[in-house]
Amino acid sequence: MILPALICVLLLGGLVALFSERWRQSAPRWIAIATLAVEAALLIVPHSWAEYAAGLSPVWLADFHGPWIPRFGIGFHLVMDGLSLLLITLTVLLGFMAVSSSWTEIDRRQGFFFFNLLACLAGTVGVFLAVDLFLFFFFWELMIIPMYFLISIWGHENRTYAAVKFFIFTQVSSLLMLLAIIGLVLIRHNNVGSYSFDYFELLDTALEPDAAFWLMLGFFIAFTVKLPAVPFHTWLPDAHTQAPTGGSVILAGVMLKTGAYGLLRFVIPLFPDAAHRFAPVAMTLGAVSVLYAAVMAFAQSDLKRLIAYTSISHMGFILLGVFSWNLFALQGSVITLLAHGISAAALFMIAGALQERLHTREMGNMGGLWSVLPLLSVLTLFFSLASLGLPGLGNFVGEFLVLQGAFGVNRILTSVAALVLILAPVYALIVMQKAFYGPLRQSYPLVDASRREWVSLGLLVLMAVWLGLSPQAVLNVSAPAMKNSIAMGRE
Repeated sequence: MILPALICVLLLGGLVALFSERWRQSAPRWIAIATLAVEAALLIVPHSWAEYAAGLSPVWLADFHGPWIPRFGIGFHLVMDGLSLLLITLTVLLGFMAVSSSWTEIDRRQGFFFFNLLACLAGTVGVFLAVDLFLFFFFWELMIIPMYFLISIWGHENRTYAAVKFFIFTQVSSLLMLLAIIGLVLIRHNNVGSYSFDYFELLDTALEPDAAFWLMLGFFIAFTVKLPAVPFHTWLPDAHTQAPTGGSVILAGVMLKTGAYGLLRFVIPLFPDAAHRFAPVAMTLGAVSVLYAAVMAFAQSDLKRLIAYTSISHMGFILLGVFSWNLFALQGSVITLLAHGISAAALFMIAGALQERLHTREMGNMGGLWSVLPLLSVLTLFFSLASLGLPGLGNFVGEFLVLQGAFGVNRILTSVAALVLILAPVYALIVMQKAFYGPLRQSYPLVDASRREWVSLGLLVLMAVWLGLSPQAVLNVSAPAMKNSIAMGRE
């Protein structure tokens, strides 16, 4: 029962937060903290993952299977492996960061804000656990709607445009995935005479090459829109720029990872032959995303928009690694998912803190901040270095493994992607030069990082350093899942 509890705790906590504002205005944020604390306790209870899931291979750490709509072969089927465990742990960690960064920024309708925040996290956890494809689609939609409200209600000056653009991109791509799911289920029904949306049963579906390609493409587009990769990326800079800080933390640190998770879990295992034929195209999109987004990043004057483009660049590494489909590249993709979640969330938190103090995101209106905000300046420098892949931090380990794994598959595309190692320091230096050096442009007094901010960001510093210096602990957790995915992708 622990797997459904991971989802229900967040949903129930969100409902309590929604109504608690009637009694005390600050209650919703404390309820959100308490909810996430319970969620974290469920993940770290020592005996929770002591037994392997009954009836499945030892790769799976836990399994829950209950009836839902048996007439159409739809069940409430949740499983967890090492990949799911790592991504849910990241989700909970960044949930705390989102609440922390919203502590003083959100001063109206707090109950509804934290309800949407926790509902979005619940949908994300459901995506990482669901292996019934109908249930997976349900959770996929569940996380989109609260994010729309977070952007459209608590966002900045062009929030309505950004929220509608986000919703259109994600909904159209979701429709393609739904059609692909239904097509796969109907083909299986024609083959065996029964309906099933269960992942483990659909793995054995016999598909004609053309049908497999088009079904695979439906999944691929849905997941690369969410990743996102060029040319499906244009919604992300607008969404990040206009979202409140807590929304940006969840969007960059957690929601983008659902696209990568979908590629790893569904696209290649369900359609191995079609995915392998499509791999050169996917890897090309990944390399183009890495390079194009890095070039676009240092052309930005808006700090949040710059960070958004760096996220697209990092997600290009994920696409390159996933379709290289070897253990080095896949393990590197997992590390990159976690490391980027930490560094991008921290940079958006810093951008939100600066906007709250300066009332601007334009780097041209900043300058000289190191002299008055030394702690925030040091933290910005640290996470900028983490984002560009400084050795000793998590991003370096992930990108190195991806490049090592991809090099044996396609040397030209890997070399193109590696050019970002030159471009990344450029946009990092631009941020530091424009915002923190030069003459001070603000005449009014500024307050450096509060205790809440430096504790939150300090925790992310420790996580980034730990991931860079001791990645083997994470690699050991994810290795069985990645080896199992490789085996399924070759069947």
